[in-house]
Amino acid sequence: MNARRAAGAVLGAGVLLCFLAAPAVTSLSVRVDGTSMAPTLQEGDRVLVAPSSAGEARRFDVVLLRATGRDALLVKRVIGLPGDRVAIASSPERPFEVLLQERGEGPVHRVVAPQWAAQVHRTGACCGPDGTRSARAELRTVPEGAFFYLGDNPDLSDDSREYGWGELGRVEGRVGLRAFPVSASPGLGNRPVLERWQGSVDGAAP
Repeated sequence: MNARRAAGAVLGAGVLLCFLAAPAVTSLSVRVDGTSMAPTLQEGDRVLVAPSSAGEARRFDVVLLRATGRDALLVKRVIGLPGDRVAIASSPERPFEVLLQERGEGPVHRVVAPQWAAQVHRTGACCGPDGTRSARAELRTVPEGAFFYLGDNPDLSDDSREYGWGELGRVEGRVGLRAFPVSASPGLGNRPVLERWQGSVDGAAP
């Protein structure tokens, strides 16, 4: 009898914690709208921001930011940091090759993200002097206090290609984990890696 009562008390406490936690998650988390970060984040997912991460952008992290001249809150992935050189090269066979030269020196690398290759169909080059789309692939230096960002679903993402360089001062936080749905893995996954680029862009050595 005592064992049954103890089990019932534990179950009751668990249910109570769930009821208390649900409003807390809703109030502290940010809801993802749209599919620009799919499959990493789906519409309706809720994410939590890492404490004290406002104004912070680290390569390949997902951040919450407000684009220059816009009040809407965006969820995007950081690609290039201040001093890096970035470009996007396109061809019918390989429509979305994101290129990165760290700190503006040394070899150019290709940013490899399986989620891009599985979804991208539109061709388009980058970057112009302000970080937006351009007529041809050209490596551009990310200015001080700025960064270059993209969505994980490139064909359906408005990002630096549309709005230009992001401003570090407009980053509201780094996405720490997925809080909802509870059935999903709390980690985000799909983190890109760097691979040596074998071509050449804007005179940069491969």
